[in-house]
Amino acid sequence: MSQLHKSGEDYLEAVLFIERQKGRVRSVDIAKYLGVSKPSVNKALTNLQEMGYVNKPIYGEVSITKEGRERAETVARKHVALTKLLTEVLGVSPDVAEKDACKIEHDISEETTIKLIGYLKDKENGK
Repeated sequence: MSQLHKSGEDYLEAVLFIERQKGRVRSVDIAKYLGVSKPSVNKALTNLQEMGYVNKPIYGEVSITKEGRERAETVARKHVALTKLLTEVLGVSPDVAEKDACKIEHDISEETTIKLIGYLKDKENGK
């Protein structure tokens, strides 16, 4: 598979989020969620389909493949942990934390993510 760039990860994360919220995903929903044009969504979904991350029929709903779901869940897990760290530990406002987490989630290593999640769990448990 080709290398997935930050914007591709954002699209996968959006597909996963919309699917969880609405149960189905349409291109127009992705455009609205990400604040981009429908042609941009179409191009990104075509690229993601070529990489094996989504299925995008000419008409109809977008579905995420097993590989796409795994990648999207990894990005989403990083996003949630980073947002929690920024808001609850560092006191960053929720709006800024969301934006910053979205930037950081693409570059943070899996090792750091695991340590971060462990730290947050320990903090919740009073350790």
